[in-house]
Amino acid sequence: MKPERSLPRAGNGSPRFPETAVAGFMDELEKEGLELHSFMLVRRGCVVAEHWWAPYAPELPHMLFSLSKSFTSAAVGLAAAEGRLSLQDKVVTFFPGLAPLNPPDHLQKMTVRDLMIMGTGHARDTMEALNEKPKEDWVKAFLALPVEHPPGTRFVYNSGASYMLSAIVQEVTGLTLLAYLQLRLLEPLGIGGAEWESCPMGRNFGGWGLSLRTEDIAKFGQLLLQRGMWEGKRILPEGWMKEAVTKQIENGSGADNDWSQGYGYQFWMCRNGAFRGDGAFGQFCVVMPEEEAVLAVTAGTGRMQDVLKAVWSHLLPPLRGQEPAASLSEGNASKAWRLDPPKQTSRSVRESLVSDLSYRLEPNVHRLTGIRFQFRPDSAELVIQTQERGELTILLGREHWLESFASVIRDRKDRVMGSFTWLSEDTQETTLRLTETPFCFTLKNQFAGDQLRMEIRPQVSFGGEEPVVITGHRTDSSPLHLGK
Repeated sequence: MKPERSLPRAGNGSPRFPETAVAGFMDELEKEGLELHSFMLVRRGCVVAEHWWAPYAPELPHMLFSLSKSFTSAAVGLAAAEGRLSLQDKVVTFFPGLAPLNPPDHLQKMTVRDLMIMGTGHARDTMEALNEKPKEDWVKAFLALPVEHPPGTRFVYNSGASYMLSAIVQEVTGLTLLAYLQLRLLEPLGIGGAEWESCPMGRNFGGWGLSLRTEDIAKFGQLLLQRGMWEGKRILPEGWMKEAVTKQIENGSGADNDWSQGYGYQFWMCRNGAFRGDGAFGQFCVVMPEEEAVLAVTAGTGRMQDVLKAVWSHLLPPLRGQEPAASLSEGNASKAWRLDPPKQTSRSVRESLVSDLSYRLEPNVHRLTGIRFQFRPDSAELVIQTQERGELTILLGREHWLESFASVIRDRKDRVMGSFTWLSEDTQETTLRLTETPFCFTLKNQFAGDQLRMEIRPQVSFGGEEPVVITGHRTDSSPLHLGK
């Protein structure tokens, strides 16, 4: 494998990007409560602005969610160029043993291209139905679903379609999506350490599950900007490039909505002549051909349109030789933009009394069964018992971050930056940042006698951002005295 290589940085006489525009961009994000984890702006192949909000860092990969779809599209384009498939091939022909014996007419007519443009004919995203069958082959489950409309006639966002593209690539190449892209795309760009989560059948999810670094996203965008060429060699097929990033199907009519400008082959069209791949909670690869620029973003926010609004207001104008929107406050060009842990607001006598006590938790949606804190002068250890992942041990810094690894949201160990503080005599707050994902969780723990009231609030979540309240009871019988 070729070593990882970095994009060149601005300097040594090359044009630099206005610091005031960057400060205005970051200032608006802060004012609007939009949490970015990183961004990298590339102009004419050179990085002109970049930032990571600590504790997020350049070397850490980040979950891309649906930005993964654009890489899946590239794999399909490569497989087509190698003669392994055609976009006009019927989907059912790839899986004769899994398709219904007598496929309905709409299913029979569904093509690879229909999957690519989210025009399968389904009335809704198929993933909800697939998730209800975790032990069944998802290809078989997908092909068994009703197809209500003629394929190719209407846009319905459909992550199940992207999964099917992954399954087709694996079927015609004998390789997983990631393995297939490794030699053909990732290594030529100097991208290392990519990971792609898989279904129980061993297929990469296709529609989500890829993790890359911010600079890797920017490299992919630069490759797209260069119409598939990299260092003088063609990486992505020319024919696929022409079609993939141009509108193939209508997807709405909102003039000011970047999700209604048309859809290509797993790419969104944007306002201002741009196109993008994007993923839940603010993962972006925005390509601006007219400005010869690429913007890579990782984040943890549900307000993705507002992020793009800030891009169009502050970063786009200087790329066009225009003045950016005014900064919302003065003196931000030198501000240390970071995501600091909460500061201590109270000291608690109770800390020493509840340290090392175990609490049994009542049944809850997170399937947590027990919790214990061990407090130290400058840190703490949080131990959580779970039904599915056993015991998790997480380190917490007092007003600073401590790093640990625990299976918080998936079977593999997540990198967790933890911190804690006391909000009052009885209420302790724990912050857990999963720094290779968009997710951050706040645990507000209120101690009263032998009981614990724990409120878990996600910063972003597919199930909503309302807190989950869990009650706990001490498992030992000795009385708790506050010495009053």
